[in-house]
Amino acid sequence: MPVDNGIYDRDGMSWWEEVNPLNFLHGSMTPGRFTYFIDVLSKNLGLDPALLHALDIGCGGGFLAEEFARLGCEVVGVDPSTVSIETARRHADAAHLPIDYRVGSGERLPVADNEFDVVYCCDVLEHVSDLKAVLAEASRALRPGGVFLFDTINRTPTSKLLAIKVMQQWRWTRIIDADLHDWDMFIKPSELAEALQEANFQVGEMVGLGPRAGKLRLLVNFFKANRGRITYGELSRRADAGQLSSLAVSYMGYAIKR
Repeated sequence: MPVDNGIYDRDGMSWWEEVNPLNFLHGSMTPGRFTYFIDVLSKNLGLDPALLHALDIGCGGGFLAEEFARLGCEVVGVDPSTVSIETARRHADAAHLPIDYRVGSGERLPVADNEFDVVYCCDVLEHVSDLKAVLAEASRALRPGGVFLFDTINRTPTSKLLAIKVMQQWRWTRIIDADLHDWDMFIKPSELAEALQEANFQVGEMVGLGPRAGKLRLLVNFFKANRGRITYGELSRRADAGQLSSLAVSYMGYAIKR
């Protein structure tokens, strides 16, 4: 089934509204990723996040871009959805955050060579038509020694059950009426590691990312969101997404440009 990336234009005006299914990517997902990324930068690599020039590939409505900007990072956000970029600009302006948002694709980034200290790419790699091109562009945008932060979905039976069956196919639990994901486009860690090496990266680590709530509780809350009893933002918070030991659903990590 083809991935319906048109949803980011159809629903992109309301990323920040909790009743929008895209807000599921915020709730606990944003703090879960951001906490890990900051630990990587500050603890693992000894960098001061406030001094970094960061590029957000596939920034959507600006969830992570705003988190980095609040630290003092100089942030550029790129997304192919004009609607999403306009939404991100409005929200950043209202919060007085000086984020430079640009319309563009991961396969052809509107940025200079060796421009950034950090490039991050979340909820994106499993959507792109040319993974190697996106990674090559991320490498081009980074200075030598720069850090690439990422997350994506693993191609496993577990991810098929949660991301395909529960979230978008089963009538009683699906949260979005669109083919947001295609299981065949999910990426195994070994596949991503090989592609990163080809793009001139040295992989640092990969760790699990996913809901930490119990399976039954998680399923009940998907049902409640499906029936309109809780918002998608509340669904995300109740899922308690964050770092896991298992990479069976999703995973995140970092790599260094050689």
